[in-house]
Amino acid sequence: MSTSSDYTPPKVWTWNRASGGRFASINRPVAGSTHEKELPVGRHPLQLYSLATPNGVKVTVMLEELLALGHTGAEYDAWLIRISEGDQFGSGFVEVNPNSKIPALLDRSGPEPVRVFESGAILMHLAEKFGAFLPTEPGARAECLSWLFWQMGSAPYLGGGFGHFYAYAPTKMEYPIDRFAMEAKRQLSVLDQRLAQTEYLAGGDYTIADIAVWAWYGALVKGWLYEAAEFLSVQEYRHVQRWADMIGERPAVRRGRMVNRVTGDPASQLHERHDATDFETKTQDKMTGES
Repeated sequence: MSTSSDYTPPKVWTWNRASGGRFASINRPVAGSTHEKELPVGRHPLQLYSLATPNGVKVTVMLEELLALGHTGAEYDAWLIRISEGDQFGSGFVEVNPNSKIPALLDRSGPEPVRVFESGAILMHLAEKFGAFLPTEPGARAECLSWLFWQMGSAPYLGGGFGHFYAYAPTKMEYPIDRFAMEAKRQLSVLDQRLAQTEYLAGGDYTIADIAVWAWYGALVKGWLYEAAEFLSVQEYRHVQRWADMIGERPAVRRGRMVNRVTGDPASQLHERHDATDFETKTQDKMTGES
């Protein structure tokens, strides 16, 4: 491996507006809103502001799974936040999530609206609210939450680390790609060993841990994330592949992946979701008049 470098860090870092590669136009070292913009509010108890990234998919899958169980209180409006255009820096969005990241949820079912941000927190909020997909037995609950927080802690290495340098950085650099590829494969190995022992991550039924981890690692091994499946030899992880296929076949998961999606086959894109019938009548192929 080449170890040469022509970069020496300065004594004090300063912001280079051109840095950041593909996301240079929306990255900045300060928080807060950049413009005034109110968020839309629909008629359902739950208002979701999101995009179909892995973190966004976690929440739409969870909501569709709850509805499939018959929890009518989980009806939701899903509003599209185009992060490439800076929607997450509008004043209304920042009020719901001061960290300016998707997804963000406004729960209007009680006397006062409750904001919930961070995808893991949203999954827990919904699981506890509806008493679903989170075990109540202490051992199983601890196992579920351990895998949920494992995913939350691991995702920066997979997304911000491997994904950034492999897919988005303006130049390909051997050291960071090699470093984060090693970590991504180690994480896949952790999952594969766990799933060799049990059908689902918590050791019993399908839970929010599976939903959260599948959105990232299921997408990775199925070739949907960073186009890196061949590079990472994902076929080696046969237990992860089995688990990813099993979850991906769930109807609620298929619906959840469509919500707030803006890439790929227009028939798989439902930019906004306000009713269950939208999946049949308002996917982008229908909205654009395509067959």
